[in-house]
Amino acid sequence: MFELYLESNKESLNILKQESILNGFAPCPPWRRTGNDHWPPEKHGRGFYYNMLLYLPSSLLREFLKSGLLFYLQEWLKDLCEKNKWSHEDSPIIWRELLDRGGKGLLLGGYNEFLEHAQLYYGVTSSMTTELMKVIAQENLGSHIEKELEKEALKSLIDPLQVWITSASAPACYNLIPILTSGEVFGMHTEISITLFDNKQAEEHLKILETETWDLVSPLLRSVSVCTSVEEAFRQAHVVIILDDPTDREVYTLEDCLRSRVPLCRLYGYLIEKNAHDSVRVLVGGKTFVNLKAALLTRYAPSIAHNIIAVALGVEGEAKAALARKLKTTPSCIKDVIIWGNISGNSYVDLRKAKVYRYESAIWGPPHFSRPVLSLIFDSEWVNEDFVATLKQLSTTGKQFGGILAAHSIATTLKYWYHGSPPEEIVSLGVLSEGQFGIPEGIVFSMPVKFENGTWVVLTDLEDIEISEEIMTSMTSDLVQEKLVALGDLINFQPYQSENGSAEMDEKTTLPTTNDNQENQRVSDGSEGKTGEQ
Repeated sequence: MFELYLESNKESLNILKQESILNGFAPCPPWRRTGNDHWPPEKHGRGFYYNMLLYLPSSLLREFLKSGLLFYLQEWLKDLCEKNKWSHEDSPIIWRELLDRGGKGLLLGGYNEFLEHAQLYYGVTSSMTTELMKVIAQENLGSHIEKELEKEALKSLIDPLQVWITSASAPACYNLIPILTSGEVFGMHTEISITLFDNKQAEEHLKILETETWDLVSPLLRSVSVCTSVEEAFRQAHVVIILDDPTDREVYTLEDCLRSRVPLCRLYGYLIEKNAHDSVRVLVGGKTFVNLKAALLTRYAPSIAHNIIAVALGVEGEAKAALARKLKTTPSCIKDVIIWGNISGNSYVDLRKAKVYRYESAIWGPPHFSRPVLSLIFDSEWVNEDFVATLKQLSTTGKQFGGILAAHSIATTLKYWYHGSPPEEIVSLGVLSEGQFGIPEGIVFSMPVKFENGTWVVLTDLEDIEISEEIMTSMTSDLVQEKLVALGDLINFQPYQSENGSAEMDEKTTLPTTNDNQENQRVSDGSEGKTGEQ
């Protein structure tokens, strides 16, 4: 290439060589330009000027070289050599690293051009011919292409995050999928594969949902599929989301309702132990027997018991919304409401740590300034009666705990689990008790936690959160009995009896019912929705 170029510009080149080399200046060949064809040369190199001179008519070339351009280039060369402490007797060759053009340490022009340039000006030769260099270059290019293809192949083999959703025909699943695929939960650089798992009767419904999920065109969604085969359930699952399961037969007693949860939880526990990833995370959400189902799963999947949790943020959200309506603020401004006990049953709403931010009142502060909720609600009757009644009604009917709230509470819990909960903020979560706060071991109990480093930690060091023995016994007794009745170790569920002999739960309590995968009612009791205040 260089020789052909010299031949086509022979006359001009000879003149240029006579003038430039005699004056101690060796310009770069034209294909080694280091920048745009603009002045000044210290920014863009000299290839442009050499190229320009070669294309000038020979009759004008001598006059052009005698002008100030050559003097300027000589001065530039002198200053540059003094700056970098370079010495030269004839013509220096300056090779720059194009760090901003791809490839650190790559000399301008490449190895082939460098040798040809050195041979032309200094007589340095190499035993490697240009033709051989070209062959090697082709081999290097082929190796580079193969390496890139291998990288792409390895990338395709990297497993995306496998997310399984059970009872996927439930309404909550429709609201959950767009949140999972948005990148808000697992991160904007984590691809996911979603598997919709349900019984054979729901397959047509799941196919429609699969199509709609693809229509989201989410860049983070690697795949979405339908599974109705029990043997394939939870294959390599990293996340398993347990939604409210349908009841195929009618149940007439609380005991039958409790026992009907065991077969499915036993099956899920076995399959998760067998097929899922070793570090699988299991979330039990919904509005019916959430604690019980989580406890049964820990029994039948003991190796991952610590990674099985019950979502309590839905009930926490209901409490925050009720408080926000009373305080005439937004629910997001209220923090640190603690839900104790049975998430879908006998729970205790603790407001002693609750705070409100950005509250408009006579006392105002920066965004991080907060005030205790109980100090702003002067109507203690509302707290002890109306607030309790509101939560009890929501808990009993479950009408406001629909698909949107269930999906959001599950997604937020997952987000905290992977990325940590907000600093200094208390989160309610149903976890397997290890004896914290005097709670019996072996039951799933909602308590205050924080998420950090990919796991959850119970906040046992909180001050002034002691719960009266009677309230704690009421909640733990119900959860223990639920588990014993479900497993067949206890025939009848006996409501907790307070010291005055009254039952804490009406024996005529409405039982959960299921219609089209929606369980519209929950077991309630007289103590549900109780609040704690100072």
